[in-house]
Amino acid sequence: MNLIWLLVGISIGAIVGIAIYIVVYRIVLKGRKEQIIEKAELEAENIKKERILQAKEKYLQLKSEHEKQVAEKNSQIKEIEIRLKQKENTLNQQNDNVQKKLRDLDNTKASLNAQKEKLEKKAEEYEQLSQEANRQIESIAGLSAAEARNILMENMKAEARSEAQAYINNVMDEARLNANKEAKRIVINTIQRTATETAIENAVTTFPIENDEIKGRIIGREGRNIRALEAATGVEIVVDDTPDAIFLSAFDPVRREVARLALHQLVIDGRIHPARIEEIVAKVSRQLEEEILETGKRTCIDLGIHGMSMELVKLIGRMKYRSSYGQNLLQHSREVANICAIMASELGLNPKIAKRAGLLHDIGKVSDNEDELPHALLGMKIAEQYKEKPEICNAIGAHHEEIEMTSIISPLVMVGDAISGARPGARREVIESYIKRLKGMEELAASYHGVTKSYAIQAGRELRVIVGAEEVSDEQAAAMSSDIARKIQNEMTYPGQVKITVIRETRSVAYAK
Repeated sequence: MNLIWLLVGISIGAIVGIAIYIVVYRIVLKGRKEQIIEKAELEAENIKKERILQAKEKYLQLKSEHEKQVAEKNSQIKEIEIRLKQKENTLNQQNDNVQKKLRDLDNTKASLNAQKEKLEKKAEEYEQLSQEANRQIESIAGLSAAEARNILMENMKAEARSEAQAYINNVMDEARLNANKEAKRIVINTIQRTATETAIENAVTTFPIENDEIKGRIIGREGRNIRALEAATGVEIVVDDTPDAIFLSAFDPVRREVARLALHQLVIDGRIHPARIEEIVAKVSRQLEEEILETGKRTCIDLGIHGMSMELVKLIGRMKYRSSYGQNLLQHSREVANICAIMASELGLNPKIAKRAGLLHDIGKVSDNEDELPHALLGMKIAEQYKEKPEICNAIGAHHEEIEMTSIISPLVMVGDAISGARPGARREVIESYIKRLKGMEELAASYHGVTKSYAIQAGRELRVIVGAEEVSDEQAAAMSSDIARKIQNEMTYPGQVKITVIRETRSVAYAK
């Protein structure tokens, strides 16, 4: 009996233990489940944040690429617009020339028609008078044979003269037509034989350097070398983060060439300081003058022109560093010389005189004379001064029809200049007006008392004026900057604003012997 109760008790205890174990296991299992759920929720939140960040980065990347593509498209559109505008200007100019020629042809045609009507009217009158005279002769019966013969001969002479005049008129009309065709043939052949590359104007020169150490030496302590070089040459020197390069910016190509050659010699020499910079710039300027003379001589030799004054040869060499509406002046003058020589040969004229006149036609653009005359008249004046022939002087002065043409060479030079300048891409008027504006600023500042040098830099946004310390005081320098700024504002047209900097410095120089 006790054994039964013991077994019953053990069974009940086992059941109770199992029940307790199940309850405890469920409680523990529920806690783990909650921990797993919390951990899963946390990981899900982290994944969500990570995905959001990735999506944002992808969005920013796509946005940047889109903006870059839009910028490239806009740049391409602007370039296309510029090209279309240039083509439109060229077509407009060609259209104007065609319209002018058509008007001239209409006027010529009207004049010929009027002459033709006049001749026809006279012919009818003559026919009526001849018929009347013949009737009167027939009505007269008492004439001798000799008298009738004389009257008949006079009538035949008059008829022959009339037929000869009609033949002359036909020959003249045919000559006019053939002359027009022959002139077109000569011009077309000339253009084909003298075709040259198009000219591109550049206002920036890149000066290569080996490393940043040389760049630092060029800049100098607190930028004194850069300032000295800019003051000596009038060229803005741009030093930025571009590796292995310095940029020389100026509208005057002569200044840029002087600065480039001076920098080259300074870098090779290794001694870079303000006194050395001024010495090298002066030396390079003299060398460039010699190179200009050599360029003029070589041009004359290439074109077969001899016996020209050395002063004119120097002016021809200076054309290499000047431009006309974006077209290099020396290249333009050589092209005009060849065109004039070819047309003169086709017409049976002297090609040497035509070539000489074509080369010198724009000589007035490079003269140092500040005369207010147009460049054609100034060039004629210079040619007369150096004993050029009268027909050459007239061709130079009349190539823009500012004086009357007295030589057969003059229209050839005018046509050659028009052919060379009318080539597509040969000229750009924007750069020419830009250079005139900058030169005007420099000349305005140079007109003040005490100014030694004046330079327009930064595309005309800054004007640097260097004055003599002995002639201008600090107070006068301050007043001068304000006065120049006011005068530029009242007399000139320019974009944005112009900064006027007046520089005054004192130097004491002595020599130990």
